[in-house]
Amino acid sequence: MDSRRYAVIGGDLRNVKLAEAIRSDGNQVSLFGFRKASFGSNLAEAGDLESAIGGSDIVIGPLPCTNDNESLNAPFHDSKIHIDKVFKTMKKNQLFIAGRISDRILEMAQSYDIHTIDILEREEMAVLNAIPTAEGAIQIAMEELPVTMNGSSALILGYGRLGKVLAKMLTGLGSEVYVAARKYSDIAWLKAYGIKAVYIHELGKYLADMDLIINTIPSRILDHEKLEMIGKECLVIDLASKPGGVDFDKAKLIGIKVIWALSLPGKVAPVTAANYMKQAIYNILQELGV
Repeated sequence: MDSRRYAVIGGDLRNVKLAEAIRSDGNQVSLFGFRKASFGSNLAEAGDLESAIGGSDIVIGPLPCTNDNESLNAPFHDSKIHIDKVFKTMKKNQLFIAGRISDRILEMAQSYDIHTIDILEREEMAVLNAIPTAEGAIQIAMEELPVTMNGSSALILGYGRLGKVLAKMLTGLGSEVYVAARKYSDIAWLKAYGIKAVYIHELGKYLADMDLIINTIPSRILDHEKLEMIGKECLVIDLASKPGGVDFDKAKLIGIKVIWALSLPGKVAPVTAANYMKQAIYNILQELGV
């Protein structure tokens, strides 16, 4: 692959590890948005946004791209990095790669003639990203539960990419795994794999008997009524992106422990997550022929 010039702007530790990995392949990389970070890097940070982006071929943003549709998700920077300023600084038709790019950001990019690609919509990235997410969720469960995973009853809400990986891992640990799904095809696959399948409309029959519930569905699945059915010793881990899948206020009120675990790959396995990102980005560039 020919050498390219990248700018990595904002994000978490995996973005720093991504920048380092890309540079180790012989590319030029500028880094910006990590002035408050306690972790070190062998890459020096650019002095400002203009010098970071100037001369770059590709700009890589955070996963997720933004939390407010105005500034980049840059928790380790000392001030906001406004997205319109990023796009204004970029060249026309330049490539911007980030994760979970909202419609509002897409419209903004189009107004500046910026070409955007959402890396989390790539199937290979979504599947691989599920691995550290699942491991991180199980790590949380092991630390928080008073029982072993082996022999525990675990309910997974949703049988998408993440639900599939979680079901496999928890089964391997000896948990009694239940998976709630809407699609009849998913129910059929669960039965084929010997996993206890739960129709989502029958969820209430199973909630009281669980030691662990992990939600992967990005909509309010554990509402007021469902939370009342959950045992007080049960741990709920919500992996769904904002606004989440749990009525958090109600859960707190009735004493159900809920952990909303977002961006786990960047927290539990930043190096592995960075390598997944790097490969997906290289795949994108190869497909685009740039």
